[in-house]
Amino acid sequence: MAQSETSERRGTAAPDPDAALLVALRLGEEAAFATLVDRYGALMLRVARMHVRTNAAAEDVVQEAWLGVLRGLDRFEGRSSLKTWLLRIVQNRARTRGEREARSVPFSSLAGAGEEDGGAVDADRFLDAGDPHWPGHWAAPPRPWDMPEARLLGRETLELVRDAIGALPERQQAVISLRDIEGWSSEEVCETLELSEGNQRVLLHRARSKVRAALESHLDPEAVT
Repeated sequence: MAQSETSERRGTAAPDPDAALLVALRLGEEAAFATLVDRYGALMLRVARMHVRTNAAAEDVVQEAWLGVLRGLDRFEGRSSLKTWLLRIVQNRARTRGEREARSVPFSSLAGAGEEDGGAVDADRFLDAGDPHWPGHWAAPPRPWDMPEARLLGRETLELVRDAIGALPERQQAVISLRDIEGWSSEEVCETLELSEGNQRVLLHRARSKVRAALESHLDPEAVT
């Protein structure tokens, strides 16, 4: 725990939004721990799932990580946010388990198991490389969504976004979840998931492109016919 924490670096000394929760945790308040689980449990599970093959294994890793969090609270010096510390713990536990069971692929590798192969957008949406005027350019560019806000933010659309993210490969899912759902900066994602900026950018682009394609099909079926 202490070693994981020491390896974390924060570029700026921004206030930790979980500072009050950390105080309550150190006082042994059970409600504070329940709040922490509700706030970050699902995210920890997604991070663990990147390194192990099954959901059951990921759940075991998260349980081990929670025990490590409770045992390491007194040694946590606040050199990172509480959230970053939690995720580094679960990632280290998951990586160790994945390596031990020979089931994981290095997260930083963009190739692997075919999950990242292929373009983020269907090749049919682009002109052929031999086109005399616009080789490689859009043949059918994305159309702007001139939709009422109520529809764009409707329950059906939000559920479609969640389903589209859930169908992504684990690495893309983790990056888009941290960036676009949790609101993390690229620096935070790279540090926590131990990615290069280039890898993070590629994974995020592919994830967003696939989610956009799902939304495009839902909101504007004529664009994909």
